Amino acid sequence: MASKHVIAVDMGAESGRVMRVSLDGDRLNIEEIHRFPSVSVTVHGTLYWDVLRMWHEITTGIRMAAPGAASIGVDTWGVDFGLLDRDGNLLANPVHYRDNRTDGMMDWVFERVPRREVFERTGIQFLQLNTLYQIASLVKAKSPVLENAAYFLILPDLFNYWLSGVKASEFTIATTTQFYSPHSGGWDTDLLAKIGAPTHILPEIVPSGTKLGEYNGIPVIAPACHDTGSAVAAVPTTTTNYAYLSSGTWSLLGLELDRPVINDAAYAANVTNEGGVGGKFRFLRNITGLWLIQQSRQVWQEQTGKLYEHAELAELAQAAAPFRSLFDPDHKDFLTPGDMPARLRALCQRTGEPQPETPGQTARAIYESLAFKYRYYLEKLADVSGQRVDRLHIIGGGSRNVLLCQMVANAIGRPVVAGPAEATALGNALVQFIALGEFADLAQARELLSRSAETTTYEPVATADWDAQYARFQSLLVE
Repeated sequence: MASKHVIAVDMGAESGRVMRVSLDGDRLNIEEIHRFPSVSVTVHGTLYWDVLRMWHEITTGIRMAAPGAASIGVDTWGVDFGLLDRDGNLLANPVHYRDNRTDGMMDWVFERVPRREVFERTGIQFLQLNTLYQIASLVKAKSPVLENAAYFLILPDLFNYWLSGVKASEFTIATTTQFYSPHSGGWDTDLLAKIGAPTHILPEIVPSGTKLGEYNGIPVIAPACHDTGSAVAAVPTTTTNYAYLSSGTWSLLGLELDRPVINDAAYAANVTNEGGVGGKFRFLRNITGLWLIQQSRQVWQEQTGKLYEHAELAELAQAAAPFRSLFDPDHKDFLTPGDMPARLRALCQRTGEPQPETPGQTARAIYESLAFKYRYYLEKLADVSGQRVDRLHIIGGGSRNVLLCQMVANAIGRPVVAGPAEATALGNALVQFIALGEFADLAQARELLSRSAETTTYEPVATADWDAQYARFQSLLVE
């Protein structure tokens, strides 16, 4: 197998990276070429993504990684989108999914389409940040941006259009909108019509691995354009009885299935069926993740001038008393940016939990509560799907957090295999390599990854202590 490299553009909600991923014999090598912040800007009370700045940084990184590159692939987070005029020009900066324009929009939609029907049509978890409710907010406001739109492109599709000139939506990212139909395999135009949204603006949906065009002579390939779809593609496993946790700003906990699970139990559990590589479905739950730590670090820096490194916070959390303060990480108070330590103290005061006062106590409360929330949904997902789970693979940045990984193993009572940390960029690259003919399919690519990826296994310990606190945690859930 000759040495070959591709460019993986991996956009996260906190930062973006342009990575060079090389396939050299039986090993994948990954190198960070360019890193930059994912910039958001508030103007007149609306929170926007600065996509032109992102585009500048993406192209800067591509230029640095371009010599000898076999292809380029882009992935980003889901749900956010841009609207273009008939000439293909961006009409307005895409609005951030954490903007408050979707407040109350779920109920507005359900007045027009019953909640149960929305799930039956789409199989997607109810989150007010979903594209469906963002679009609904524009319909309700009679937005001139929506009224003048000729094209709708989800964020990675927008970057792919700017790179290749092709307007298309890749399967995994299309499923995050909550108006993709797994029944028909296309957009649910009836659902959109019921809320008064235009449907002529929707692009063709293409499978992962589609060659879209070229950028400066380099083929542009749509990987799994949803970052979680790419991350799950890089789970280093050769067996089936596993769950995955893509750990970053969000925690995406789930199973990989051949078909979606859309039934009463899945609806009651408020879980989701998002697209995966090779037409698979990621049966999962979106859980608030390290967003809580990210925002806390920012607040502590503003208040004290000290920026706590992640390793330092983990040490302080390790030294703090166990199970002092527990809470529901998915509480609505944590959705928007702000003073998370203060919001956590206020929530604990309302629920009768001791208030975390120090950074160590706060971080410990976050890590323990996340570990318990993972257990809660792992049990639900296994129950509803009927799939046995022997171990959990933690991939993404959170796989580097030794304390969190051990806590998760303790909470779920199963081994945790942590790594690779750069799963999203690796999965992005694997799909490109499959499209380039270097692998026959994802199974072959994962087999190589399972032999070459650096991973750490955490065996569960002190499970009785965690079991004893689990009922207390469950009593604090708001669902």
